[in-house]
Amino acid sequence: MPQPHMLGAYSTFMGGVDRMDQNISNYRIPQEDPQLYCYYKMDRPYLRLAPFKVEIVGRNPLVALFRNVLSNSESELIKELARPQLLRARVQNGQTGKSEAAAYRVSKSAWLKETDAIVIERINKRSGLMTNLNMETAEQLQVANYGIGGHYFPHYDFAMKEDVNPFGDLQTGNRIATLLFYMSQVEHGGGTVFTESKLAIQPTKNDALFWYNLHRSGDGDLRTKHAACPVLLGVKWISNKWMHERGQEFTRPCALKPSVNERFVGDLES
Repeated sequence: MPQPHMLGAYSTFMGGVDRMDQNISNYRIPQEDPQLYCYYKMDRPYLRLAPFKVEIVGRNPLVALFRNVLSNSESELIKELARPQLLRARVQNGQTGKSEAAAYRVSKSAWLKETDAIVIERINKRSGLMTNLNMETAEQLQVANYGIGGHYFPHYDFAMKEDVNPFGDLQTGNRIATLLFYMSQVEHGGGTVFTESKLAIQPTKNDALFWYNLHRSGDGDLRTKHAACPVLLGVKWISNKWMHERGQEFTRPCALKPSVNERFVGDLES
């Protein structure tokens, strides 16, 4: 029988999940917005032969869904590489600069580098083609596993200006963009929601979600606050590729109007 202190913790957790669920019920799904569209991304020579299928699922901020960018074998291999290294996921404490476990993020994670397997090198190169961003200053591929009840409450991927030593010794600036790969088909729950724009995306295996964390001015885009909904049935596997500011001076330069929004991935004319 559960101990009283365990029941208290469970009630607190479920209360948070219930509030999250109630809020999400009012969110819109991309199919409901007539201003959204799809296109083939072919702006690199290689992509003329093998274009990416892209859906613009959000405009303020820009959120793009890349369809079928992983093969089943790639997803399974990445999971196999990560399994022996999985540990309780940690977050950066903005006040102390230290990494710590947090109740608002319930998952396990591992980090994979290019030298671990050729599939990681291949994914990194593909990420560059997908985003038009320089991968040399990107973080290693983070693989995350969410079991039943696994979730991540609303948060930003970028660091606030007042945060202490947000990315350790990387010295590569802030996280300019996020590329999130879905590597499993969750039976129920596990969606990605943007709390400011009321946008909800349900994971589809082998797809990838992309958004810019920073405005063209370099300031954090507060509209990118997002959350991972609790997994209610099944298991959720994702991997994250975070690109940083350093090295993007020509791939995503400052705009004449710093607050301008890209219309599509890699838009340099806005």
